[in-house]
Amino acid sequence: MIDARKPAPDADMPVVYIVDDDPSIREALVDLFLSVRTGAKAFESARQLLDTADLERPGCILLDVRLPGANGLDLQAHLEKLGNRMPIIFMTGHGDIPMTVRAMKAGAVDFLAKPFRDQDILDAVSLALQRDREQREQSAANGAVADLAKTLTRREHEVMAAVVKGLMNKQIAFNLGISEITVKLHRGNVMRKMEARSVAELVRKAELLGL
Repeated sequence: MIDARKPAPDADMPVVYIVDDDPSIREALVDLFLSVRTGAKAFESARQLLDTADLERPGCILLDVRLPGANGLDLQAHLEKLGNRMPIIFMTGHGDIPMTVRAMKAGAVDFLAKPFRDQDILDAVSLALQRDREQREQSAANGAVADLAKTLTRREHEVMAAVVKGLMNKQIAFNLGISEITVKLHRGNVMRKMEARSVAELVRKAELLGL
């Protein structure tokens, strides 16, 4: 069952989602994270996590590999299909090297064997929360650039693609069948709309768009 001894953290604060079918481990881990002022919620199964947790908020998942019903690796694969990139740390009481390799290849932050030291789990969670923060910052940056690109006209998109390839205005004009003056006008609009102060900055933003 869900640990409800403490109020839920603020919506912007990261949460460690603990999934383990052993109630003593769930309780010990919740107490550990609360002792270092880190939000924590505990669940006894993967199904319960999926049904009740807000996995869109900042955080990470501390996940036992062997669970009743869907196991930890099944949950990892399911979240991947959903496009959820919340970092996962696996816990196991069994030395299963193939399982460890599979989990790490699928993007797990760490794979810890029980019993583990408190500092080991705190270090792993710190790394996972840092990764989650960086992923969210990158996603926000990508979204902001995509929003800017939506303001461009079709022709401005064409000019931007040519500019980031390193083409000169004369080359762009020839390729698009327009005048060099028109290219300069479109190029100025692109720089303004994309909020790029230099061609180098425009190139970086175009890379985020996959151009």
